[in-house]
Amino acid sequence: MKVLIVKNIPMEGPGTIEDFLKKEGVPYTVAEFSKGEIITSSEGFSHLVVMGGPMAVYEMDRYAYLKDETQLIEDFVRQDKAVLGVCLGAQMIAHVLGARVYPGGTQEIGWYRVQLTEDGLRDPATRELEIDDTRQAEVFQWHGDTFDLPEGSIRLASSEVYPNQAFLYNGRVYALQFHIEVTPGIISQWFEKEDRQKAAEMVRHAEEIFTDYLQRAEGFYRQFFS
Repeated sequence: MKVLIVKNIPMEGPGTIEDFLKKEGVPYTVAEFSKGEIITSSEGFSHLVVMGGPMAVYEMDRYAYLKDETQLIEDFVRQDKAVLGVCLGAQMIAHVLGARVYPGGTQEIGWYRVQLTEDGLRDPATRELEIDDTRQAEVFQWHGDTFDLPEGSIRLASSEVYPNQAFLYNGRVYALQFHIEVTPGIISQWFEKEDRQKAAEMVRHAEEIFTDYLQRAEGFYRQFFS
């Protein structure tokens, strides 16, 4: 097993995903696409993880490396290898699978509850995110775009504002609109230029729930990377 992690912007790193791989002794490579570290083939890798970023799928003319990223995701899917997309990464997967990605009309920034669908609760990885038999997951969000559900995929989680919060394609390709990888430190960094009071609230809540959040995230990782 060897994992390829794609970063779209330096400050949106793999967080607890990388921590998990280190702890489990899983070899991995981090490619900084925005810095020109471009990989377009799945050869030599078993898993792909695509992180987030402030850019949009429909801004490929401005961020040309997203076109290379499209080619990479397509190759992993074509080779029936495991893929995990987070936020922008999820939107890129949806795009590759032929679904529309577009502005959602409202932003979700902060901690939110999402509903796990029946399929989500049956899925071994996604059900690890459930909180105490509530059929819900508490997740960190930072997005304004959304996507249609790709043909042939299974909806795993939803919310009132954004019905497509997570989906699974072909049993091995996971797309999560939310940030499963965050730590209190990451959230503090992201809110560095935001409202101080709001930033403090977000970080405080992250610190309060992080032990449980990490445990659920690691449960997801254990299933995905198995």
